[in-house]
Amino acid sequence: MATHADIDLETVAQLSNGSSGIATSALAGSPAVKGAVVLATCNRYEIYGEAPHADDVEAARAALVGQISDSSGLSEQLVSRSFSTRTGPEVTEHLFAVSSGLDSAVVGEREIAGQVRRALITAQHEGTASAGLVRLFQAASKTAKDVGAQTALGSRGLSIVSVALDLATDLSEETDWSKKKVVVFGTGAYAGATMALLRERGCRDIAVFSSSGRAATFVATRGGTALDGDTLHAAVAAADVMIGCSGSDTRVEAAELAQVRAGSTQPLIAIDLALTHDFDPAVGELDGVELLTLESVRLAAPQEQAESLAQASSMVSGAAQAFEQEREARSVDSAIVALRRHTMSVLDAEMEKVRARHGCTAAAEEVEFALRRMVKQLLHVPTVRARELASNGQQDDYVAALETLYGITVEQPAAASKAECPVDHSALAAGTLTTATGHLQDSAGPHKNESRRNSA
Repeated sequence: MATHADIDLETVAQLSNGSSGIATSALAGSPAVKGAVVLATCNRYEIYGEAPHADDVEAARAALVGQISDSSGLSEQLVSRSFSTRTGPEVTEHLFAVSSGLDSAVVGEREIAGQVRRALITAQHEGTASAGLVRLFQAASKTAKDVGAQTALGSRGLSIVSVALDLATDLSEETDWSKKKVVVFGTGAYAGATMALLRERGCRDIAVFSSSGRAATFVATRGGTALDGDTLHAAVAAADVMIGCSGSDTRVEAAELAQVRAGSTQPLIAIDLALTHDFDPAVGELDGVELLTLESVRLAAPQEQAESLAQASSMVSGAAQAFEQEREARSVDSAIVALRRHTMSVLDAEMEKVRARHGCTAAAEEVEFALRRMVKQLLHVPTVRARELASNGQQDDYVAALETLYGITVEQPAAASKAECPVDHSALAAGTLTTATGHLQDSAGPHKNESRRNSA
């Protein structure tokens, strides 16, 4: 993963360039990657992956590094250095913390939980979400919901957008947002959150521009005025605030803005919340223009109370531990099934002999009923012990015992379709670049297309 906590946002943006197809490409290009979910926001880029076996972790990591290098144009060496890797339970606790807002630039932010949900939905739609990753992300979303409902973390409704608007208010001579003219760049989920917060602050004069031409559709349900190439310059010339949250390939250059604002004495606050910059950084050097960036927001974000953080962190740790225990217990399901199948096949073979000798008589049915009840009782203790051993991380001992005592070979389940939920024997990995059997996680930046980049 590559996030605001580890590297500068410029590097995160470079790494994430062309990242929208990483998951699909990784699955198609390497058998070491069984599943992948990309979580891309305005200050992180994480890839959660699943590999068939623990021995495949390094190969899966290498495959992801290669795909990111190809899509971003950066060398594999630079990509590898920029990403960190987490595996196993570390992945679970990290994602639960991220989803709950504990790992955000604005601690307790409320947008990240929705971004985690959308990341899973996108992966399921693209067919890259394995069953193990689906369970992981669903559990993370539940944990975030519990943290929000049971702690005071995030109760102030802080977010990257809200902190940015607070900064803009502090910089303004006129603090009344109902008197401000605002131009918003972008029409994705992040732009939608921005519109909602502007409305909450009383702003009514909001114009929206999208290089993709979706502004009219966007404002139809949210209000505001749609801009196009012909009306954009006039709106910017009259604006008090312009907010960039599209991350499109086109941006407002300083020279262009200077020309548009020529002769104006009206101050302008430019809020650039796009990881790849909607506004030329030189905009901040223009007379009468104040530029706020994601770094500005990160530095200005208030700290949550220690008590709330401690309570939320405890809940996240507990939920992650419970998820791992459940996953370990579930990992012996195929072994239990193999033992039952072996035992029942022996019973069926003996019953065939009974029927061949005595026919389908009432006596034969009574014998079969008694034998099946006995087998069920005999299997009870081995089944309970299997789950106990798995919860302690000793599932391999159980599998070895079956092979030694009964000659049973426990086969790993085949990869399932996105609609199935098979036993998960693969490993999890996560990190600034993560690869492991189960879950892999990388983080480095937002998706390329506007709708995904708008997820801050």
